[in-house]
Amino acid sequence: MHLAEKAGLWDDDRKTASREVERRIQAGELTVVRFSFADQHGLLRGKTLAAGEAAGAMRNGIGFTTTMLLKDTSHRTVFPVWGAGGAFGSHEWEGAADCMMLPDPSTFRVLPWAPHTGWMLCDIVFSDGRPMPLSTRQVYRRSLTTLKEAGYEFVAGLEVEFHLFKAEKAHLGLGDAAQPGQPGPTPDVSLLNQGYQYLTESRYDELDPILEILRTNIAGLALPLRSLEIEFGPSQVEFTFRAETGLHPADAMVLFRSAIKQVAQRNGYHATFMCRPRLPNIMSSGWHLHQSLKDKSGGNAFADPKEPLSAVGMQWMAGLLEHARAAASFSTPTLNGYKRYRPFSLAPDRAIWGRDNRGVMVRVLGAPGDPASHLENRVGEPAANPYLYMASQVVSGLDGLKRQADPGPSADAPYEAKAPLLPKALGEALAALGEDRAFRVAFGDFFVDYYLKLKQAEIDRFHAEVSEWEQREYFSTF
Repeated sequence: MHLAEKAGLWDDDRKTASREVERRIQAGELTVVRFSFADQHGLLRGKTLAAGEAAGAMRNGIGFTTTMLLKDTSHRTVFPVWGAGGAFGSHEWEGAADCMMLPDPSTFRVLPWAPHTGWMLCDIVFSDGRPMPLSTRQVYRRSLTTLKEAGYEFVAGLEVEFHLFKAEKAHLGLGDAAQPGQPGPTPDVSLLNQGYQYLTESRYDELDPILEILRTNIAGLALPLRSLEIEFGPSQVEFTFRAETGLHPADAMVLFRSAIKQVAQRNGYHATFMCRPRLPNIMSSGWHLHQSLKDKSGGNAFADPKEPLSAVGMQWMAGLLEHARAAASFSTPTLNGYKRYRPFSLAPDRAIWGRDNRGVMVRVLGAPGDPASHLENRVGEPAANPYLYMASQVVSGLDGLKRQADPGPSADAPYEAKAPLLPKALGEALAALGEDRAFRVAFGDFFVDYYLKLKQAEIDRFHAEVSEWEQREYFSTF
């Protein structure tokens, strides 16, 4: 048995998809194939193989060091590696041992911006085919399986804001090298528009040369793009995508972010999905997740002939609200993202819902008899790991369904309503996650405790540094 068989992933669909990939390679279309997996932060890592090696890789996998799963966002390894038992007291983690990428041929693409280059997303497993408990794609897949056992499928549409700048200067001198825990200097950038003329056509036209390049490449990847918009702040844009089911929207998000950054860089621009860059007059970026459920008949379980949202939808929404503080660990996983939760803005600051109200956390969109009735959760940041963000919605919503929870009344004045406040900082969200029984049951104590330690290491490193504010405030005064 080859590794894909041992892992239980070599089903008929995978076999058929792999044969199609092999056919395209043999036709001479490709010279190399990139094999990527989404790490714990939702960033793509991987290896590039000569095209002739792809068939073997789809069956036998590609090795990489387990330390890739133990790093914070600065690429610093947070967990022990060299002692007996490594990070978690078992031999699989000792001495930076290998685990394996197993390509999912159903995700195969030819990259429009990289001539003769194929791309595949991978699942990750141990070298003997056992599931990797730290695989965030697998965490999401398990939550989808649990939801399917309850009779539903998760449907999600993406609405993603980000910033797009002209790259002026990259800092690549010998003294600019980065190291783990100390990333190198960021590039110098300039604006593409001055902002604050939301949705104006003239502002859009200023960005059209690069937006058209991005659109063409996104279309070439067959991602379900709906719209491109000029957002509120300077050099801020928004892309939206049609709703898809199951793994597909999360897979689309990791490929979309990577594609945008790569295409922008090749054309002299810098794209960032950081929530609130430290630049003058910049607005925060959000990632609004539109969601509904498909029932066993294939219909929308959130639609109701007499109400804007069905009882199933109301209970699901109640779960989102009740677990919002813990779920923020996954929807807003960076220290920077919490600067977006501000009152009297276009972002939420408390766990509340409303009908078509952009100040609430969850917006109900639809009407009685509308087959497209759904929820928009406005809580996320665009840097979130898509698998964990969407899994957090499934876990929270499903708990609301099981308990037939009540979301309470809608909020007409969301920033004045009495409701639990969203966390003010990542540490608050992590504390809530550590105590949330639903997440510990769904994700497992092993994964939750791993994630808490991983993110706490970022917080500790942040607090250990002297900030520019402290230097300015105290250096001369005292």
